[in-house]
Parts: sequence; C-alpha cells; structure tokens
Amino acid sequence: MTVLKVELKPLKPQEQPDFCQRLQQAFAKAVVENFGPLPEPIPNDRELQEAFAAPGAVAYHIMHEGQKVGGVLLSIDKQTRHNSLDLFFVDTAKHSQGLGLAAWQAVEAAYPETLVWETITPYFEQRNIHFYVNKCGFHIVEFFNEHHPETDMPQMEVGGEIPGCDASFRFEKVMPVNK
Repeated sequence: MTVLKVELKPLKPQEQPDFCQRLQQAFAKAVVENFGPLPEPIPNDRELQEAFAAPGAVAYHIMHEGQKVGGVLLSIDKQTRHNSLDLFFVDTAKHSQGLGLAAWQAVEAAYPETLVWETITPYFEQRNIHFYVNKCGFHIVEFFNEHHPETDMPQMEVGGEIPGCDASFRFEKVMPVNK
C-alpha cells in the first residue's frame, strides 16, 4: 500500500471564506443523504466564525500534491495538552483515497505533546464513526442525546430543524506517553 504524503498548511485569514464554503459542502453531503435538503449551510457562518475565534483555535489546509484537498480546525491547549479536533473535512471528490488518515497522522505528528485528542460527530455519520474508531484509534466515550445533552463543549446547531440531528458521539484518543 502506498503511503500518501499530505501537508498541513496554515490557513491565512483571507482564505477563510473559501475554506468555510468547502467545509460546508463536505459536511452537507451526509446530512442531505440522510435527511434531505438543508435550510442553511452546516455549520452555519456564525458557528464557523465562533469556532475560528475560539481560544487556541488553529486552522490548516490539507494539501496533497500541491492541491488543497481538505481542512482541519483544532483547539490547542498548551497547558492541559488536551486538544480538540473541532472541524475536519476532506473534499467529497477526494473521499476514499486515504487522505483523511494521512491528514490525521500529520496532525498527530504536528502536536506530539498532546495527551488526549477529543472530537464529536453526529450519530448518523457512519463514515466518520468508522474513520475515527477503526482508522484513527479513537474510542467512543459519550453519547449526547435528548436524555444526555451536551453541556461542556460548544454546541453547533448542526441539525436545526432536521429531525435526529441532535444526537452525537464524543470520541477520545489517549496518546502514548513519550518517555
């Protein structure tokens, strides 16, 4: 199997609108497949602006062979070393080529001091669940739903009025301790 080489290129402020539009297109695919047309992009523009402005937020283009193929927005806490994968996408035309795993490995390599990575994905996103658990080594540690709402992390209004979009899984990946 060929090992793909990807690079993480820091996102410049003037590139943010294009990054957000591509992210919204990638996120919409699964929602539209499961629930039909969307009343507005997800995450919406306000949620994206809040995510970019959050403390410790850093964003990167995922680059492969000189081309943008996706992006990632992280929250890095240098004190606790508990970091968050807030938004992660591979352009839909580039799915199933191994780019997501190569990009995640590049993120881990860029932040070797991380003790724990955390992320959340909607319950219906089987492709994401497979990716995080079976490819990247995350573990499902919590299921948010109407009986157990998400309270500690900022909640994006991913579903709005779309039935069933209000449930999600929280994943963690505890990193090996370097001695």
